[in-house]
Amino acid sequence: MGTHDDAVRVIARLARGFDKALGGTDITLPQFRLLAFLDEGERAASALADWLEVSRPSITALVDGVVQRGWVERRESPDDRRRVLHVLTDAGRARLAEATIVLSGVLDGLAEHLEPAEQAVVAEGLSLLAVASGRRREAAMSS
Repeated sequence: MGTHDDAVRVIARLARGFDKALGGTDITLPQFRLLAFLDEGERAASALADWLEVSRPSITALVDGVVQRGWVERRESPDDRRRVLHVLTDAGRARLAEATIVLSGVLDGLAEHLEPAEQAVVAEGLSLLAVASGRRREAAMSS
């Protein structure tokens, strides 16, 4: 099995671990992903659906849930009144921070099984994946 095969399986297990960790809270992993994306700035529903790779009806249902909780607000675009933007609220930012702590605990639990030098390598690798993900998202949004 190649390096990517191992990585894909570990990431799948991590996703399951994240789901499980959030199971005792009031936020789901898709909601977390939505809040994290909105933490970078306001977005239209189409951008949310594209980034989360879900259909328009699915993004509507997901957004309805976070709007009801007061984590996201819908606002008219100042440039086009027909366009609705989604904005993270202070309550949403707080909920995102709380959930981030929970999910960081999953990674910390794994890191406990590594030597300090190995932990540094993992941290660097995750940072590079974050850079790659950001660049990929920027490229997709500009095309």
